[in-house]
Amino acid sequence: MNLVADEGVDRQIVAQLRHDGHDVVYVAELAPSISDDEVLQEANDRQAILVTIDKDFGELVFRLNRAAAGVILIRLEGLQPTTKAKIVAQALHDHETEMLGAFSVISAGMIRIRPRM
Repeated sequence: MNLVADEGVDRQIVAQLRHDGHDVVYVAELAPSISDDEVLQEANDRQAILVTIDKDFGELVFRLNRAAAGVILIRLEGLQPTTKAKIVAQALHDHETEMLGAFSVISAGMIRIRPRM
């Protein structure tokens, strides 16, 4: 799966997703400090799902109708980065096709997937 990981995503999550065979572009490596609009445009240009911890992307996706391939919002505060990485990797493994084109939220013990209309 093609993914763009926003700058705030833990490096361990990016490493785990790459280890699992996903093509992950990490904004922290590509172009640190770019705007949310630029991050989303990067994901759209690559036809990639955006992986982020930033809730502001919900507004860009739903109010401004900007995302093409989907967004995964990680809400796993307080957990160790390696634990977060395992949870995110498992969620992608279990729900990959459902997440395409959707706004998905991964939180402790729950995954919500909201298809775009």
